[in-house]
Amino acid sequence: MTETARGWAERLGAVGIWTHDVERMSAAGASDYVRAIESLGFRALWIPESLGSKEAFAHASLLLGATTKLVIATGIANIWARDPVAMANGARTLVDAYPGRFLLGLGVSHAPTVQTRGQTYSRPLEYMRRYLDAMDAAPYVGPKVEVSRVLAALGPQMLRLSAERTLGAHSYFVPVEHTAVARKELGAGPLLAVEQAAVLDEDPVTARATARRHMKRYLELDNYVNNLRRLGWGDADLAEGGSDKLVDAIAAWGGTVAIKARIDEHRKRGGDHVCLQVLRADPKGSPTADIERIAKAVL
Repeated sequence: MTETARGWAERLGAVGIWTHDVERMSAAGASDYVRAIESLGFRALWIPESLGSKEAFAHASLLLGATTKLVIATGIANIWARDPVAMANGARTLVDAYPGRFLLGLGVSHAPTVQTRGQTYSRPLEYMRRYLDAMDAAPYVGPKVEVSRVLAALGPQMLRLSAERTLGAHSYFVPVEHTAVARKELGAGPLLAVEQAAVLDEDPVTARATARRHMKRYLELDNYVNNLRRLGWGDADLAEGGSDKLVDAIAAWGGTVAIKARIDEHRKRGGDHVCLQVLRADPKGSPTADIERIAKAVL
């Protein structure tokens, strides 16, 4: 498994893109977007699946079909959204159609999302263990393929599970100190793909305002707040959209040099791949203009 994980680290490259943008686009617009990302030289695009998202496998299929080399990774496919057989066989279908280009990121999601679905969010670590067992046992009549998968993981137990049962971990909404913690829990071999928010804006007032707009939803979710508390962040940092210190830790802002420095810091601390989520001051602006500027500095 270590050899496969190292192969995926090389395939993904040092920097990829993580985006909500394609969820809001038409199929044609999303296809144009991913072709632009591929043409800039990024090797991977990470897409989410939250409440109200496009369905992960249908969406990934659309994006894979629109590109020729780009890896599409789910960040993450929600295990409460489908049973383990559907998850396993949806992934197998994409791996068969697009060898080496689909990476399945799985996650336990969050209590409010699961409850809105009419389900009970309980003992997520145990649920994930059973879910992985059921995926491994899922019957499939198609050609035999191996699905490469990672787990969304923040805490030590989920990080250890990701090392034991998958290629590694995908961390989200984390400061750089978490990357060192995650690498220690994972060990040297597993893949570590770290999401990093970024704002291409050198004005601290407007850059932090953009970052806080992004952070608001996550500071209302226990999984992220508890992880920050484990890292030593306190009540004052977590209140009212986050202290300036926390905002600066979660979102890299400034020019391309500052954003590249944050990417480099994750890599120094053990991250194999940084999934860059570029935040825009104007959500209605061009979804690729800032990414184009950053690509020249980080690729």
